[in-house]
Amino acid sequence: MILVTGATGGIGGEICRLLHDAGTPFRAMVRKPEQVAKLKDKGFEAVIGDFDRPDTLANAMHGSDTLFLLTTPNPRQVEQETAAIDAAKSAGVRRIVKLSASDANVRSLIPWATSHALIDHHLRASGVAWTILKPTGFMQNFLWYKTPIAKGFLPHVAGKGSVSLIDTRDIARVAATVLSEDGHEGASYFLTGPETLDMTQAAERLSSVIQRKVRYIDLPTPIYRAILRLTGNSRWMTNGLIVQFSNMVAQHHDIDPTAEIERLTGVPPRSFTDFVRDHRHEFLASRA
Repeated sequence: MILVTGATGGIGGEICRLLHDAGTPFRAMVRKPEQVAKLKDKGFEAVIGDFDRPDTLANAMHGSDTLFLLTTPNPRQVEQETAAIDAAKSAGVRRIVKLSASDANVRSLIPWATSHALIDHHLRASGVAWTILKPTGFMQNFLWYKTPIAKGFLPHVAGKGSVSLIDTRDIARVAATVLSEDGHEGASYFLTGPETLDMTQAAERLSSVIQRKVRYIDLPTPIYRAILRLTGNSRWMTNGLIVQFSNMVAQHHDIDPTAEIERLTGVPPRSFTDFVRDHRHEFLASRA
């Protein structure tokens, strides 16, 4: 039995769909009873478990031999995921597939990159069989900017840096494959899209698909910071995003494309053009 955490998010939800369609036994872990009900309406088995209440994890993991571990970036991520790993070991889980990040590094200035590295080290030392997925920047993050994109500009602080952007649906496809197969123990997979794009090139792809001129605007950091705060991001998240794009991306530290997605699943990763085409209606709906 596979236990999928992060089941109400984009990646975890897609993993659940793929496992369900393949007839692979799994449970989805969620925090609220109403989320259990919604997932059961889809035909998914679901169980209550809360990373912030470690006492709930043993019951959620009972009877599972494989765990997909995913939490959203937050200041307590190391505490949450290390507790989950320890609970999984105590519950008899034999294998953990963890979503990490391609830039995970204990000395990184990006808070979640540091967190992922610390958790990865804890997992590898846990005695539980492990597989670590390390994706690059998500294409879905461009949906944060759908309103300005619809108005003709892409605001960012990425300079001339480029990213091997990945569609989160492809991350889920790799995860579902790895969760369903043997032979991936002790592997770290760096996952990317099929190409590397800078923000000017991304704006050109957006323009072509939505048929409206989109121009990349490399904003001064204080203005970008204000935009992030005004759109509801916490100070912690805002500072991390600024470091990520002004340092990791703008300073050309992202990784080149890999062929791991096609090697692992037999299907090539989606391109950025594919992603924009699939979400074209969302960009166009923000024009008003």
